[in-house]
Amino acid sequence: MQGPEISVIGYGAWEAGGTAWGPNESEQVVIDAIRAGLDAGIDWIDTAEVYGDGVSELLVGRAIAGRRDEVTVATKVAPRPEGSGFAPAQVRKACEGSLDRLATDRVDLYQLHWPDEDGTAVEDTWGAMGELQDAGLVRHIGVSNFDRGQIERCLAIRHVDSLQPEFSMLTRANADLIRWCGEQGIGVISYAPLAYGLLTGSITAETRFAPGDWRGEEEHQEGPFVDLPGSLEVVDRLRPIAERVGCALSELALAWNVHQPGVTAAIAGSRDPGHVRTNAAAGDIELDDATLAELAELLS
Repeated sequence: MQGPEISVIGYGAWEAGGTAWGPNESEQVVIDAIRAGLDAGIDWIDTAEVYGDGVSELLVGRAIAGRRDEVTVATKVAPRPEGSGFAPAQVRKACEGSLDRLATDRVDLYQLHWPDEDGTAVEDTWGAMGELQDAGLVRHIGVSNFDRGQIERCLAIRHVDSLQPEFSMLTRANADLIRWCGEQGIGVISYAPLAYGLLTGSITAETRFAPGDWRGEEEHQEGPFVDLPGSLEVVDRLRPIAERVGCALSELALAWNVHQPGVTAAIAGSRDPGHVRTNAAAGDIELDDATLAELAELLS
């Protein structure tokens, strides 16, 4: 691996950036949650320019003030229209904007948020990422939501330090890609390892989400929420295993995630300091071969 050394659980700042998860908490609550993670041993934070249109980066910058050297900061640039764009000049401008909002002089891991299917050729964009690395504005460069072919196009120009794919007990389509990345020396930081809350065990068939929370909007539901009854059945079957291991269901899900071939670390976000501390503790859980085999059979 050529990327940074990081704790196996990181803090995801998507929820910190806006109202996609329902009514916003106060900014101080979000900052307290981030700091709770740092105090509990999490040493990296993942954010992006599009999270709350820059609000997430601003809050991360405030949360790590005075502790910058303790934290690996990862952020992302997205293609237009949602993000700044993938043309070389746009990538440079986006990075400078992120640096300003984060109140820092470098990004430890700068990532392409998702492919620009109809815009700038990935070779041109990746070349611009390399220039940022050469200039010292970013230490490492990676991609998110890319497939193997897109990653190989980047590798032909410069090493890809990391991939950020969706991956959880309930969403395992990327397992082969993740394993391949591990074989290529590409670090993998999985996102949504708790399946957007389903693997915490707190969501039931009767759960009603707050207005504005995408999980309660049928037209926006995706992934494990498409077949909610099936997902909840898996969750119920996981409960006795978590009880036997002696951990929370969310801790079991995170521990399983980072035990999978190719996974370097998992991103877990929350605006609740207590939940963040629980997530951090998952990094200390060791699952034996028998438990991993049992989980593999349950999820097959």
